[in-house]
Amino acid sequence: MTESVVKKTKIIKKVKLKSAKNLMEILPKSGARDAGGQISVRHIGGRHKRLYRQVDFKRDKFEVEARVAAIEYDPNRNTNVALLYYADGEKRYILAPTGLKVGEKIISGEKTEVKSGNAMPLKNIPVGIQVHNIELTPGKGGQLVRGAGGVATVAAKEGTFAHLRLPSGELRKVPIEGLATIGQLGNLNWKNIPVGKAGRTRHRG
Repeated sequence: MTESVVKKTKIIKKVKLKSAKNLMEILPKSGARDAGGQISVRHIGGRHKRLYRQVDFKRDKFEVEARVAAIEYDPNRNTNVALLYYADGEKRYILAPTGLKVGEKIISGEKTEVKSGNAMPLKNIPVGIQVHNIELTPGKGGQLVRGAGGVATVAAKEGTFAHLRLPSGELRKVPIEGLATIGQLGNLNWKNIPVGKAGRTRHRG
């Protein structure tokens, strides 16, 4: 009786581990060496093994609702990622904004609710709203404001451009047709976490 229960538990664990396996790939080590094997950046190396999470920066799955299945640590970036299960069965990772919780439902579309995690074109986002993962070229995917705690504010709209106040204080013009995600990115205290020892930096690579 005990053995059968243990076997069933193992099977359940395997299913859970395989849930997002197709969204991960092995990230090879470079050890700060270039294509010729020569050191290009000194004092880098020895990092821990990692799996790269394929994050969806495009948010181009329009009008299909997604449920937040998990908020996960990502060793490849300083902000957490959210695993989404879409209504049609597809799974994707996105950058996790502040306040996003497991079980919540979010969506991308031409015009959606102004809610943390939803994505839509800047032309439909009201002035004064905080955004992240902003496209510089429509359809290319988010390139601006992708780090921990990152947030930009829609300051104004003029013709085919939107004016955004970036975390640096810069006021930048971006195409109004480009997508942006509502809300501020999570892991706000990342800068305040002490490194503690040299080995931790070594593990980062």
